[in-house]
Amino acid sequence: MGEGHASFVLDGDEIRRGLNRDLGFSPVDRSENIRRSAEVAKLMNDSGIIVIAAFISPYREDRAMARLLVGHDRFVEVFLAADAITCEQRDTKGLYAKARAGVIPEFTGISAPYEVPTEPDLSFDTAVQSVDCVVTALFDWVKSHYC
Repeated sequence: MGEGHASFVLDGDEIRRGLNRDLGFSPVDRSENIRRSAEVAKLMNDSGIIVIAAFISPYREDRAMARLLVGHDRFVEVFLAADAITCEQRDTKGLYAKARAGVIPEFTGISAPYEVPTEPDLSFDTAVQSVDCVVTALFDWVKSHYC
């Protein structure tokens, strides 16, 4: 994070390849993925590390559970909005095409729901805001609230 603060990006794809490799994409497995990941984030945060958890968390209930596990005062829900067209244009793995063809079942935003946050702490429309703009805004927000 800079300025002497340790930080770590907890990446959803990496967690799924390791710790959560036994989980699928059913609603129950998605919830367990978020629960385990929140537990890891809490352990790291308890050690003084600023954790940026980058996950698709499609259910409001799971996001509320993660906030409870991590702690209301240390959990910041950041909603990165993007319409389906923008997501498909950014899809370097071809997952949207596979989901539309029925090859990938329960794909968030196509064949599985995404419950838009009703009150995120921060929200960005990534269809119109650049990555640099979002990163700068997020960095500035964290510095002003936690450093």
